[in-house]
Amino acid sequence: MFKILSNAFKVEDLRKRILFTLFIVVVFRLGNYIPIPGVDTESLKQLTSTGLFGFYDLISGGALERFSIFALGVVPYINASIIVQLLSMSISKFEQLSKEGEEGRKKLQNITRYLAIFLAFIQAYGSYLLISNAGAIVDKSILSLVFIVVTLVTASTLLVWIGDQVSLHGIGNGVSLFIFVNIVSRFPTMFLQIEAFRKAGEVGIIEIVIFAIVALALLVWTIYMNLAERRVTVQYAGKQIAGRSVGNQAHIPFSITGSAVIAIIFATSVLQFPATVGAFFSQDAWINRVLVNGTYSPFKINSPLYIVLFAILIIFFTWFYTQVTYKPDEMAENMSKSSGFIPGIRPGEATARYVERILDRISIIGGVFGAILALFPIFMDLFTPFKGLQFGGTMLLILIGTATDTMRQIESQLILRHYQGFLK
Repeated sequence: MFKILSNAFKVEDLRKRILFTLFIVVVFRLGNYIPIPGVDTESLKQLTSTGLFGFYDLISGGALERFSIFALGVVPYINASIIVQLLSMSISKFEQLSKEGEEGRKKLQNITRYLAIFLAFIQAYGSYLLISNAGAIVDKSILSLVFIVVTLVTASTLLVWIGDQVSLHGIGNGVSLFIFVNIVSRFPTMFLQIEAFRKAGEVGIIEIVIFAIVALALLVWTIYMNLAERRVTVQYAGKQIAGRSVGNQAHIPFSITGSAVIAIIFATSVLQFPATVGAFFSQDAWINRVLVNGTYSPFKINSPLYIVLFAILIIFFTWFYTQVTYKPDEMAENMSKSSGFIPGIRPGEATARYVERILDRISIIGGVFGAILALFPIFMDLFTPFKGLQFGGTMLLILIGTATDTMRQIESQLILRHYQGFLK
């Protein structure tokens, strides 16, 4: 990896792209520390310590806890992207746009941006109500409400625009890179937490060493699973060369963990929805007494029923999202149109069933893997002294996925410039 980066800096165009990306990252991180006036951030630390708000605080790099201008981050854009992607799979008009090439992609991208602004207003107003209920608003006037909401929406929209500039003139996907940087920025806080545990006598050197070994093993396993894929061989119609028929072979790679992050986000959102709504009410409200903190409630965080349901939902959403993303029927139809077939499998419906069986298997494997990653911080909080530590497999999965995609882009840029020797 370091050799590839070193070689990339030798190419002037790539060097400019990397430096531009680093400059944007610095500006982005500075914005995370610009606070919104009139907010008492001390009241927000308990709110963002666990649950869905804790996850949002993690991917915002602590901006939600500090309630800076980038408190919303790129979350509205991510939500809008997921909604538009699901609409492209279920509504014919959106599906047609997704098949219209570059022009259709631009139209979907514009729809995503407008939807992101709309969602940003909703989330900004919800954030205002939430922190107001927590007693963090100093001035509760209408002017203060408008100021906070407009600031959050404008900053979130600016982040999406800056992310597009990184994608166009820099290296990697801008939005994904922002999430990557935010998660990495939480590492020093994690180390300080571990040091605080050690000074308080809650953990010793042996416990820290064991934690480091487990974290390293989880990292290696996550890298392996992120790079793992199931390849399906496709044979295409041959052509006559020198009097003999020569066929063309290709592979369709199916990623095992491609839907894991989305599935974890979906499952977390479903189970944390009552707690999120309950944050707008007092602790004595019915939703908090029964649904959030009830003894037999499946929405009670870290309870046995919550853990089981969480794992089941992750596996289900992984299977569901994999099926709607790849669409076995369309894949079989496109193969047939291209005069391609899977060796040993009849074209048409038999090919669709074969691809569907493969997707079922890899989605279950990916779902179980995602469930283990998502449950790791819960078990660590329940059975180890490292309580409240912001470290989990989901975080590693996002980091590794973004880093891998960025390195692949750099490699492809080097290959385009005929620097294949650098990759050896």
